[in-house]
Amino acid sequence: MKTIILVRHAKSSWKDLSLDDFDRPLNKRGKRNAPFMGKKLKNRQIMPDLILSSPAKRAKKTAITIAKTIGYPKKKIKYIDNMYHSSARYLLEMVRNQDDKTKTIMLFGHNPDFNDFADMLLKQNPVYNIPTTGVYCIRFDVDNWKKVREGKGESVFFDYPKRYKDE
Repeated sequence: MKTIILVRHAKSSWKDLSLDDFDRPLNKRGKRNAPFMGKKLKNRQIMPDLILSSPAKRAKKTAITIAKTIGYPKKKIKYIDNMYHSSARYLLEMVRNQDDKTKTIMLFGHNPDFNDFADMLLKQNPVYNIPTTGVYCIRFDVDNWKKVREGKGESVFFDYPKRYKDE
């Protein structure tokens, strides 16, 4: 069994319009939602074998915050330059090239890439939007990453902060 957990970066700030898109930080809501979703993942006893993240500031900060909350070592997070402005096809090939000892991979990145990737992987029920700090878990009944195929993934869970707006 192989599992991919997609985490879209937390809400970012547009306050400083002189910043390059790559350098946009998290806003107040993003700084609140990242640890909140980390706690939700910890409650589900989620512990990936590997975290891969876009190096963009907002994705990186989300990855570090959630990793800390679930107890994943910050120094083990790998930043992949091509995950910033990537494509579903790139993400699929990246996943297919992982070590088969790895059972669960958590990816931190951006839309529309993650929406397209989730849609590509799932057997049914397209993903219309993974909101900021949204988490989509997809499982494959395969023993090696090379066998991960389009349309063969099973949805395990989909979670996001606005589901808990009363908390």
